[in-house]
Formats: sequence, structure tokens, C-alpha cells
Amino acid sequence: MPATVVDDAQVGDRADFDSETESVCPFCGVGCKVSLKVKDGKVKYVEGINGPANEGRLCVKGRFGFDYIHHPHRLTKPLIRRDDAPAKGLNVDPGNLMTHFREASWEEAMDFAAKGLVKLRDADPKSVAGFGSAKCTNEEAYLFQKFIRQGFKHNNVDHCTRLCHASSVSALIENVGSGAVTATFNEIVNADVAIIIGANPIENHPVAATYFKQFTKRGGKLIVMDPRGVGMRRFATEMLQFRPGADVSMLNAIMNVIVEEELYDSQYIHRWTENWEAEKEHLRAFTPEAMSEICGIEPEQLRRVARIFASAKAGMIFWGMGVSQHIHGTDNSRCLISLALMTGNVGKPGAGLHPLRGQNNVQGASDAGLIPMFLPDYQSVMEDDIRKSFTDVWGGGDFSNEKGLTVTEIVDQVYAGNIKGMYIQGENPAMSDPDAEHAREAFAKLDLMVVQDIFLTETANFADVILPASALYEKNGTVSNTNRQVQRVRPAVAPPGEAREDWKITVELAQRIGLPWAYGDVSEVFAEMKLNMKSLDNITWERLETETITYPSLHETDPGQAIVFGDGFPRPEGRAKVTPASVIPPDEAPDAEYPMIMTTGRQLEHWHTGSMTRRSLVLDAVEPEANCSLHPRTLRALGVEPGEMVRLTTRRGSIEIMARADRAVAEDMVFVPFAYVEAAANILTNPAIDPYGKIPEFKFSAVRVEKAQGRIAAE
Repeated sequence: MPATVVDDAQVGDRADFDSETESVCPFCGVGCKVSLKVKDGKVKYVEGINGPANEGRLCVKGRFGFDYIHHPHRLTKPLIRRDDAPAKGLNVDPGNLMTHFREASWEEAMDFAAKGLVKLRDADPKSVAGFGSAKCTNEEAYLFQKFIRQGFKHNNVDHCTRLCHASSVSALIENVGSGAVTATFNEIVNADVAIIIGANPIENHPVAATYFKQFTKRGGKLIVMDPRGVGMRRFATEMLQFRPGADVSMLNAIMNVIVEEELYDSQYIHRWTENWEAEKEHLRAFTPEAMSEICGIEPEQLRRVARIFASAKAGMIFWGMGVSQHIHGTDNSRCLISLALMTGNVGKPGAGLHPLRGQNNVQGASDAGLIPMFLPDYQSVMEDDIRKSFTDVWGGGDFSNEKGLTVTEIVDQVYAGNIKGMYIQGENPAMSDPDAEHAREAFAKLDLMVVQDIFLTETANFADVILPASALYEKNGTVSNTNRQVQRVRPAVAPPGEAREDWKITVELAQRIGLPWAYGDVSEVFAEMKLNMKSLDNITWERLETETITYPSLHETDPGQAIVFGDGFPRPEGRAKVTPASVIPPDEAPDAEYPMIMTTGRQLEHWHTGSMTRRSLVLDAVEPEANCSLHPRTLRALGVEPGEMVRLTTRRGSIEIMARADRAVAEDMVFVPFAYVEAAANILTNPAIDPYGKIPEFKFSAVRVEKAQGRIAAE
């Protein structure tokens, strides 16, 4: 791929700015601290500053992706769907909104939204559901879940964690008692071995990847496990390129060796775990020889990896959505947790479990209760005393003690006609949901869709009323990164036109549906969160003015604990649980009609559904066109040259997309990024879900790949 040169004309004279504001990058979960340089009311350029997660470093998205906030497609006025508008669908040109929508005042738009929600609530409160956002602040996530629970008396509210790490959170809560990381990624400085599995940090968490590279340069042993030959393989001591969907067989084989060769930490297991004897007995059947046939890794390499990890003084395990986005994603995570526990690698320097979070505030939004079965701090909605602790603060009486519906379950209920109204803030499920055509057909059936966003996203195409919101660089509040680090964000510029901060919109909408909300400043929301969130103990708004604080913070001057569970786990008797996992095949297997395997993910230049990065001048110039990756031998067998178009077909649908040659992809696989609406990967993906985390199987679909008739794509 040709390099893209960014010259001074694009960023201007770096000494010439009117003001600078300290904030946090709006992209991945690393949470890089940034300084925003503003000239004439616009962000002119961005520099990394010395935050604990980045130490001044930025990736290409953080450094050059800021200009999306000034794109002409920004929503600047409330919009209401025209009475004579065409049928709902993906057919609205962001540059020509007025054929489908008409401009409205805030008064009219909010009245339209509120009256529509109240009408549905009066008929059936469960006919309204909500999708909140991991792109917004902690305070905005907290208010959103409160809006649904207090306003509609149920728990049908969710967000994108359901589509990324829900299975990881499920397994962590089950086995160690907490859904967050047990150690920050910076702790790799104290490790002597690390596993990275199902993650591609060089592209998806580039700044975190710099710490991993430094670790190997200091002599640390890196074990990379992935069906693709991801970029970190260049730094790996061992690279295990296993068959897609075979994680459990591979990990159980590694643990089998640790058991059979008695490499486990008996003292740690006896003191801090339960269910070990059952796990030992379960693992006896998973010999490297037996599992090699399933996972495609030679027995001797499985033994070698087991010995390397088990003999280390301190080891860390990092994983991404390649682990979690399977119907057996919770079992994958259970295996990783068991591997860490049996080797004593939790609760000490250089050791721990760390699922790398994908969106900038998915950790914080989850902590704040934007989950259908949990209130803030992962407190069960089913416990009467827990709900009472919240309703005592909120007022307005009790709400449901039943677990709410998840993202995919809500969409299914919309399709079935049982949910008739939705409030969607900063999410784009028309692009991010599996079997996206099904989701789009569902949204077209809604009686009322209220969308609050910064662009006319694919989801906003289906809206009845659109409320123009604020980007992260226009917000005041806090966010929490993958390291459990709570950081302030501050507005560098005002939202464009009549757009407003998200928390203010939600507060006014709550008031209009009859809730007794009164917040004069976002700091008051943070203060309310602290009343029922022990994770925020000793973290004050005043401290956050000048500090980044890692939760838990043990006292009012403690910067926070990078490592947790050194003295036990928040489970019965302080013990973690070791949970056996059996091999479960993917929901669908390749066959004669669909002979290959499709997996999905992100690229370095584009993030999530592309609504932000594809409106950034530099990032879109570097990666302007939808593309997929296949092995060169596969392309030759298909008679396809790199740059030509291929047609991908699964049991859900078909797309046409430009093909690239990539030796990192196995010969029976195709990798498809999901940022491109013109070739949306999620038209193809499988909606089958993990029974525990309720997460879809994005990472494995049986697919047919054919040469498409037509043009050669422009590079």
C-alpha cells in the first residue's frame, strides 16, 4: 500500500493556535491523553501528552483522525421525518437530508420524541427499549440506563459491549468476581512471558502494542495465538496460527501439559481457587496429540508453549474479540482464566488477565450500568436490596427485577412487533449487528425511533426524529479505559450549530416524560454515580481535574491499584473459580456450498462502523475503499488478481468487495473489515449467540467466495 504523506498544509503551523485543551482520544479503549490545539474555533492538530496509558504516544487515528468533528455531514439541527418521505431504509444521502427529513426546533423535536415515548409507555412500558453508547462519557452512559430503568420500569437497555466482550465479562464475573482487567497492560514491564490471543493490537490498539514490542526487546517471551498471522507475530517467541474456532481445544491441550507435567502452582491453587480437582480430571482427555487434530498445532509446540508459560515467574494474558465473538466465547475466556489461575498469574506484579477493550469507553459504559442484567458496578438487577439502593437515590419507585433483553434480543423483539419504540444514542446497529439485513428490516417496522448522534448514520436513516449530539472533543465528563483508568474529557470546541451535549439532551427528554431530574452540571451526575459505585470510592471530580486515577483507589491520595486480587477475590471465601470448558464447534461449518471461513475485524485506519474515521481526511485517503484479504494461493485458485472484485456469500446474504492478497490469512479463510457500508460485513455474519454472554458469532461464518463480474477496484 502506498504511503500517505501528511504535509504541513494539512496541519498548519504547529506553533499557531489560540488555545489548547487536555482530553482523551475518542477511538480505541487504550485511552491516550491528548492535547487539542484550537485555532479559529476548530481543532487544528492533536498531540499526545504524558498520560499513563500512552506516555505521549499516539497512533494514526489519534493523531490524524480528529477532523471528523468538523465534517460538513455533522448534524447541526434537530430533524423530523417528513410525512411524505420514502419508506425507511438505507437510502438517505447525508448531503441531501431534506428529501427525507425536515428541520425542526429543539422544542418541536423534543416534544415529538417525548410524546411518542410516553404514548408507547402508556400502552406497554416494555414496548420501548434503549441502546446507549460506549463512545459517550461515563455520566452519559449512567443517565441513559437510568432513563430506561426509571422511565419505563424495565431493564431492556444495552450497548456495544454485547457485540465485543460480553462473553469475556461473563466469564470474569463468574470466575474472579469482577468484569474488569486484573492488571493494566503497562504491567507487562514486570512480566517475563505474555500471551496475546485473538487480538491484533498493532492495528486495533497500536499504542498498547508499543509496550508489547518493548517487552520483547527487553527479552520477554511473547506467545501469539491467532487464526491470522497478525502483526505481533514478528515479535513472537512462539506463533500458534490455529484453526478458527478451535481455541478451547488448543488451550485445554496446553493446560493438559501443565497438569500432566505438574507445572502448576499448587500453593496458589490451594490458597486462592476452588474446583481444581474437577478441572484436573476434565483436562486429562485433552492431550496435545488428540487436540492437535482439531486445532492444527503440532503437539510438540503445544508442550513447548505450556512449559514456557508455566515456568515463568510472572505472566500476562491479553485477548481480543477473536476470543470473545464466538458461541463458545465464554468458554474461551474460562480457559484463559483457568490458565492464569493454575499458574498463579493473578494478583502479582507482571501478571494478570486483560481483555483489550475496543471502544474508547466500553469499560466505563459497562461499569456505569449500560447492561441489561446489571446496574452500575455489575450489581444484579435481580437483588431487591441492590435495586432499592438505587431507587432511594433516584426516587420514583421500584423497577423490574428481571434481566433485560440484550442488543440482539431487542432487535428480534422489534422484528416480531413486540418492541415498537427505541431510543438510540451514539450506536449504529444497522451496521454493527450480525445479519444486518434482519436488523434493518426490524428498524423499518418501528413506530418510533429516536436517534441521538453526530452524523446521519446508517441507523439514523430509519429514525423518526434525530437529535444532533456532541463528539467527545465537545464534551465535559469522564471516561474509563481498558486499564480501569478514569480520566477527564473536556470540550475543546463547542458542538456545531444547534447540537448539544448528550447528557443535556437525555436530561431534558427525561424531564419531558415526567422524571424528576435536575442536574445543573455534569459533575453532579458523577457525584450521584459515586453514591452506589464503590469502584469510584476516593475518586473525586476535584482529583480528576489534575489526575488520572485507576480504580480501585484505596484512599484519597492513592493513584489507584494497577493490580487487583493480590489478597483474594470478590467471591465466596475470597476464592476464584476454575471452570472446565469442553470443545464446542462453531454454529455452522464449511460445506460444499459454503466451503471457506469468513472472519471480521478492524483495520488500522478505520474504527468501528466507519462513521467517524471515514469522515477524516487523512484516514479516508489512506484506506478509501472496502476491501477483504485472502491468501495469494486462494486468489490464484479463484482466478482473481489483487485489486479485482470478489463476491462473498453466506447463508444471510452477499456483498461484492475488492480483494487483497495477504499471506497472514489462512488459505481457507477470508478476512473482512466491518467499517464499510457499501460492502457491510455484517450482512454476512452469523447471529447465533453464546448462551452465557449472549454475544453473536462474528468471527466464524461459512462463506462462498467467487470472482465478481465487473470493474477492477481503484487502489
